[in-house]
Amino acid sequence: MLVDPITVAAASPTPALSFAVVSFSGEGSNRKDVANGYALKFSHSSSTKVGERHYMQITESKTAVDPITGGNAALSASVSISVSVPTFGWTTAQKVALVQALLDTLNDSDVTITKFIGFQS
Repeated sequence: MLVDPITVAAASPTPALSFAVVSFSGEGSNRKDVANGYALKFSHSSSTKVGERHYMQITESKTAVDPITGGNAALSASVSISVSVPTFGWTTAQKVALVQALLDTLNDSDVTITKFIGFQS
């Protein structure tokens, strides 16, 4: 199990986060940073037929004013990463390198998060 709470240093524009365990099972955990409206989810599964699957999701929830009605709406947005690998053929280091390759590509100046969420592909 990861530490409880998980603390993440502030990195503009994101505030410092502290994710405390809300629920935990052998297959994952749910954590919340109540002060800032963030939730973190981890799940893991393994089978000889499918292989390993690892999933991580961060969700931000807030109340926002609907620009059409002027009323308040409870909204949430999320980002997730899923790792699926066969039961053999990849070492732990190679799995780590694969995830890092995705993160490096997303942060590369030819891609960038801004371009990605701006519908460029």
